[in-house]
Formats: sequence, structure tokens, C-alpha cells
Amino acid sequence: MSVEIYHNPRCSKSRQTLQILQEHGVDAKIREYLKTPPDRETLESVLKMLKMEPRDLMRKGEKEYKEAGLDNPQLSREELIQAMLDHPKLIERPIVIHNGRAALGRPPESVLDLF
Repeated sequence: MSVEIYHNPRCSKSRQTLQILQEHGVDAKIREYLKTPPDRETLESVLKMLKMEPRDLMRKGEKEYKEAGLDNPQLSREELIQAMLDHPKLIERPIVIHNGRAALGRPPESVLDLF
């Protein structure tokens, strides 16, 4: 069973999600996405699995979001994805991927729907 978690150890929701997975016997590959960001193809795939558009997966409270004017509705999907590639901190977390499906751990328990 291949499970991957896009994890930020400084994020309480991310830590809680990882703990829930471990408590349920799930051995997830931890991807600290701030250290090893996804490439464009991976990010596009994650968005498709989550059935989300880029802005839906962005952390709108981050200063990078405000400074880059990412709330501009004229920005294209590609521009928003590029902003997440340039600033992985903008990617909402945690994301758990399992068997071609993905779930956002907000709330953390929601990732259990993948199993």
C-alpha cells in the first residue's frame, strides 16, 4: 500500500494527520514539500486528484500570496500554479495520496476516507 503525505513538520494539522495515519497502521512516505517541492506535473496531478483548482489549494494568508497579488481574478491557472512552484509555502497542507486519490487533511481525520 503506497501512501504519501505532503508534510510540514511545523504545521499542527500536518503533524495531527501524520499521527492519525500512524495510529491506523498506515506507513506513509513523508514528503517535506518545503524541502523537496513538487514539479509542475506532480502539482497538476495532485490538483486533479483533489478535484481542485490552484487557488483552492493556496494558503491565502501567506505574505507571498498578498505580495504577489495572487488574489487577482485575472491570473491564469498556469500563473497560479507557477506561483505555488516558486513558493511551495503557498501549497495548503497536509495532502495525503493513496491509490491515485488524494485528500487534504483539513480536518486531519478527512484523510481516512482514502482507506
